[in-house]
Amino acid sequence: MAVDPILERLTTLHPKVIDMSLDRLVRLLADLGNPHLSLPRVTHIAGTNGKGSTLAYIRAMCEAAGERVHVYTSPHLVRFNERIRLAGKLIDDEMLEATLAEIERINAGRPITFFEITTAAAFLAFSRVQADRVLLETGMGGRLDATNVVPKPDLVALAPISLDHTQYLGDTLALIAGEKAGIIKHGVPVCVGVQPAEASAVFDARAAELAAPLFRHGREWNFALLDEGGFQYRGLKTRRLPRPSLSGPHQYANAALAVACAEKLGLPDSAIEAGITSAQWPARLQRLTRGPLVEKLPPQVALYLDGGHNEGAGEALAKWAQGRQIDLVFGMLSTKQPIDFLRHVAPYVRRLRAIAIPDEKLSLPASDIAAAARQAGIADVAEAVSADAAIADLAPNMRPDIPVLICGSLYLCGRVLADNG
Repeated sequence: MAVDPILERLTTLHPKVIDMSLDRLVRLLADLGNPHLSLPRVTHIAGTNGKGSTLAYIRAMCEAAGERVHVYTSPHLVRFNERIRLAGKLIDDEMLEATLAEIERINAGRPITFFEITTAAAFLAFSRVQADRVLLETGMGGRLDATNVVPKPDLVALAPISLDHTQYLGDTLALIAGEKAGIIKHGVPVCVGVQPAEASAVFDARAAELAAPLFRHGREWNFALLDEGGFQYRGLKTRRLPRPSLSGPHQYANAALAVACAEKLGLPDSAIEAGITSAQWPARLQRLTRGPLVEKLPPQVALYLDGGHNEGAGEALAKWAQGRQIDLVFGMLSTKQPIDFLRHVAPYVRRLRAIAIPDEKLSLPASDIAAAARQAGIADVAEAVSADAAIADLAPNMRPDIPVLICGSLYLCGRVLADNG
């Protein structure tokens, strides 16, 4: 891609990948004419787990209602274009190259992080294409996240909080929730998903300070699973809704939070139901059905891909695995704690193959992952040089009733999707 050299240069503008401040971005946006101040209605979403899936459901609902929707998410899996969706379509290479080149020229080599400057590119692109709504996902935190320069969104959503990025956001749920609560704005409605008590208390206090109306799981809205596979939602009205399109029991909570947001956005009933059954979000318990990796499997063996990488994700995958065994191919970044993830899924893991994430300098070595797996109580553990080699090693003793799950990092998922075609 012609944009790749630009993206490479943009990664060199700041010595740190993450530097929590908004000053550099505010300066650049001012030089660009403040495009973030001329966006359509914004829904801003933060959280540790499920914010991307929740956003995918909201997007599907808005589009089912006939809206043209801009979307900003991160990270990408295969191509940078995935981060910026313009009026329903991924930004094309020509516009992406032109936008990044303009941003690079105006920034003129001044220090700024990659996420900050690419967020500015998204805002500039959004300001030049007509749409009805912007769905904005925070990158990591909230208070000092680059997306938090938008002064007054239409709606704020807070997905579940768990421990992650503790070196930046704090090492307790309350501290992390305080950072996420930084996207709450004065008088702007806040939809709150399933939360631990420590996070709920922080959100309640911050919303009270800012006179922001709360719409909270367990208070103003709730949901319950139905025997036939869907779920019942009680909020502004009671609804019987179908099974969510994304896999895993945790997706009911994500879909229900999206319904709460849709109610606050005034979306029609038909669009809400259609969005629940049509949302797509790769690498979230995504079943791979074709490609070289799938061809290595015996018939009837299911292969899944999931980018979850923290303790909350481990808990969610353990609920998905309950009642059966799974074979695991696992890789993780060195900024994460594999034992926190693996101790939840360990009771269901028959075999684990540890791999390093290809071409990722922050990857944990396979040996470290294997050691953590043994510490978590998994008996059959070995190292492999790649996902392909791991699948080949597991294949001879695979069974149709035992799925294979590749997980531990979105960066790993991106490489798997690229290599698997």
